[in-house]
Amino acid sequence: MLRLLIIGILISYTPYRVDLDMQPTEICDNSIDDDGDGLIDLNDEECLCPVAEPVSLIPNPSFEDHSCCPTTRSQLHCADTWIQASQATTDYLHTCGWFGWEDLPAPLPIPDGDACIGFRDGRAGNAPNANWKEYTGACLTSPLKIGTAYRFRFNIGFTHPENSPPTTVVFYGSTSCEFLPFGEGDDRHGCPLNGPGWVRLGQTGVFGANSWTTAEINVTPQQDIFAMAIGPDCIERMRDVSLYYFLDNLVLADQREFLFTISPDSNLCAADFSLSVPNFDSLNYQWYKDKVALVGETSSTLKVKSGDGLYQVLIKGPASCKLTNPYLLSEPVIHTTLNEHFCEQESFFFAGKERSESGTYFDTLLSRDGCDSIIQINLSKVSSVTVSDSTKIFDGETYQVGDFNFQNPTSEVITLASSLGCDSIVQLTLDFYDVYIPNAFSPNNDGINDHLTLYSTRELIRVNRIQIYSRWGQLIYENENMQDTQTILWNGRDKDRLAEQGVYLYRINLTMNDGLDHELSGSITLLH
Repeated sequence: MLRLLIIGILISYTPYRVDLDMQPTEICDNSIDDDGDGLIDLNDEECLCPVAEPVSLIPNPSFEDHSCCPTTRSQLHCADTWIQASQATTDYLHTCGWFGWEDLPAPLPIPDGDACIGFRDGRAGNAPNANWKEYTGACLTSPLKIGTAYRFRFNIGFTHPENSPPTTVVFYGSTSCEFLPFGEGDDRHGCPLNGPGWVRLGQTGVFGANSWTTAEINVTPQQDIFAMAIGPDCIERMRDVSLYYFLDNLVLADQREFLFTISPDSNLCAADFSLSVPNFDSLNYQWYKDKVALVGETSSTLKVKSGDGLYQVLIKGPASCKLTNPYLLSEPVIHTTLNEHFCEQESFFFAGKERSESGTYFDTLLSRDGCDSIIQINLSKVSSVTVSDSTKIFDGETYQVGDFNFQNPTSEVITLASSLGCDSIVQLTLDFYDVYIPNAFSPNNDGINDHLTLYSTRELIRVNRIQIYSRWGQLIYENENMQDTQTILWNGRDKDRLAEQGVYLYRINLTMNDGLDHELSGSITLLH
């Protein structure tokens, strides 16, 4: 019974024409221009054969038909028949206008045509929202019938791995188009199941990076379904970055319509990557790339050896043929730019190669999926830096250079690691400031040593404050309104009388020519 069904699907048609005038005739499976018209195999109209492809119950399945070109994000209304299902808005990308976020590029080429959509699962940034979920929806051209087996096949695209980690895509259905859109006015509504009228028809896990992949969900509805929505699952997600994905070529049809479609059997960058269609003993197969026969490839499975291109299979039954829809094989190439440096007298090693000069270099590596990953390395040689540092401190202060601390005059060469990890040479000359405060004075008006006086070279910029304490810690004198050049610090008086003879403590705040404030403290003996 199954064999009869398959033969019935194949349209009675022969691609081979017999010319009564015995003129050269194009042979459609030998990769030769037999009739000399410059057209080989399926490129020649003599080899025409109808294409077997499912007709999607989702209108405008590849978002190609549009009433306007998008100018910015959130303009799904430009795509004909599509409905912005959620308050959190999906993005419409079309080469005629806006084509996505600069920091979230869509992988190229687009699987089918010039348009696709992009959606988020959770939102990060200034207004984080773990339940920000973007869905797109449509009314079906005819309902999914209860108990009938359907297949939902679509392409999903991934941007950078951190923004497009593995995820779950869910296919939702509704018994009426009146439930589109849902959660109006509430961007925290989340998935359709948080409101009435929606059921989960199926879901699938997907993963990738900077590439498109094909995913399928098989469903047998338990009630007639008139509307659909697609997007993330219902789990709230809070991440440091927004999760973002792309959708294109959404084909929903009876499972029987998918019998003769090409499917990949492994990761397209794997060494054993192959394409296949269902195998039936009663049928013959011939593979083509860009409509030119791959001679000898007559199995239902093709181990791909010819690289990127459009692959098709001509499937022949007794006096009939059918041609599969083209399968676009485009191996993704991941481009990464690295800005690196290396120190003078050293080399930079990457992917087993040694670089010893500044410049821009390119290396082609294999990603974890086996695809080419082109690395652009902007390489800079960092020379050693020599710095002369001549400075002064007060006795008791500490001067720090890198991890080194100095408290006494010195002259030496210090080798440090710069912020880039390369040598930085500091030629340090450290000395004490030439500031002198006598240890005694006699305020007896004899004209000799009558004041507590500070002696300094031009390194002194300003005396900011002086405080005098008794040996019991009582503040007896303070002055903060001193002239920049004033070096007479105290006349020995406690308010309106001469202070008692004895030992006093001082604390002085100075600004030196390094622009910094310094604290000096010590003792002074007042003599009568």
